[in-house]
Amino acid sequence: MPFNVVEDASTGSDSDYSSTWISWFLSSKGNEYFCEVDEDFILDRFNLTGLNNEVANYSQALDLITDSLDEDIQDELRGSLDVQARLLYGLIHARWIVTARGLQKMLEKYKRADFGRCPRVLCASQPLLPVGLTDIPYEKSVKLYCGRCEDLYSPKSSRHGSIDGAYFGTTFPHLLFLVYPTLLPSKDPETSMHVTGKETNTLGDSRNRRRLREEPEAVTEGGGEGISTASVAMKAERYRPRIYGFQINEIAKLQRWQEAVRDRQIARLEALEEKNP
Repeated sequence: MPFNVVEDASTGSDSDYSSTWISWFLSSKGNEYFCEVDEDFILDRFNLTGLNNEVANYSQALDLITDSLDEDIQDELRGSLDVQARLLYGLIHARWIVTARGLQKMLEKYKRADFGRCPRVLCASQPLLPVGLTDIPYEKSVKLYCGRCEDLYSPKSSRHGSIDGAYFGTTFPHLLFLVYPTLLPSKDPETSMHVTGKETNTLGDSRNRRRLREEPEAVTEGGGEGISTASVAMKAERYRPRIYGFQINEIAKLQRWQEAVRDRQIARLEALEEKNP
């Protein structure tokens, strides 16, 4: 696997087991992204539908999370159960944080910028939100989503970077902004440039963009020989926000328009490269 899905279970000492398992898990280093899942949510078996197929020793792992595991269990078995309990809690966590109560708890962490801030200068230290690239465990590590530039970033800490993205899911940050629309960062260049203390020359930027559309020759000036700008542009990837697998309507419309503009520009570049091989 390209990353460690589960942190080493030896993060805490044996004395840590005197407290509840969830409080021990949340206090372990590297688990700062997680919030506490209400016990009532965990005990409602309807909320855990299907997880028994995802986690080995499901019943015992659930007993460990809810502190109802038989104390006479062998220490060796408990060590292996910790791994399964972490996986189970992570998958429950992904379901919990898209509920009304879970969103509220994650909102508090977001307001404190517990997940870090966007490294992009023009985003003016915008707080980030964790997101998964897939809802299937053991495939992709967690990423951080910026609501201003709508791009993804890797966590700075290797501990956080090793967390499975399925523990947060693909829906969470976008549902949060849908439920709390006032939190959606402004795309106004003037508000995003206040850190530099200078106003953005939006008029000049629009003129530059217009000139690039009207004069595609300027794009290739100074380019490396033998490099196809059009092929490079076509390979560029972009993140597509989704809620339960469906693209968000307004963002999807904007992205379709942006891609149409990009496709026209690529067509101009390809025609230009054919004329000047």
